[in-house]
Amino acid sequence: MNYSNDTLLDEETLQQLEYHYRCILSLLGEDPDREGLKKTPRRAAKAMSYLTHGYRKNDRDVIESAIFEYAGSQMIIVRDIEFYSMCEHHILPFFGKVHIGYVPNGNMIGLSKIARLVEVFARRLQVQERLTKEICDSLFNTLSTHGVIVMIEGQHLCMQMRGIEKQNAVTTTLEYTGCFEDENKRSEFLRLINR
Repeated sequence: MNYSNDTLLDEETLQQLEYHYRCILSLLGEDPDREGLKKTPRRAAKAMSYLTHGYRKNDRDVIESAIFEYAGSQMIIVRDIEFYSMCEHHILPFFGKVHIGYVPNGNMIGLSKIARLVEVFARRLQVQERLTKEICDSLFNTLSTHGVIVMIEGQHLCMQMRGIEKQNAVTTTLEYTGCFEDENKRSEFLRLINR
């Protein structure tokens, strides 16, 4: 995989990660010098750097880079935004879809920036509950809106690969603010995303 410079840590930090991955392989009983593992510590360091590049992004910068004058719509919804994140408890992936709605109040944001905002917070060590709240709060606090609602549906490999090993469990989280405090407005959003 080709990583861009803005998604990777600096070379010194990558080398430190590589060293530690090499130690982990040894501690697990593997030989990090065997043919199949020689490049694994470096690959793992680069992968982890990419998977956590949200720490090196600023949510306000993403939103403020594409704010436009409001052009009309009672509610703007972007649904089925794919996300991939890493559980902070086991450092295992969780993934799924994010659905975001907001009611403009003078400004609107470029649609691709909503997906980029999801990336900023998803590409950190996370729990789904906090991820949902961070996206909602960031959009509400940075963009002039009457309200924001965020729903995430996620599958967690920490539940599927270890522990309880339940393959079909889906976790749903919902966070809202402003006009979405009204149950009718929330119901309208859920109906529009077919949930």
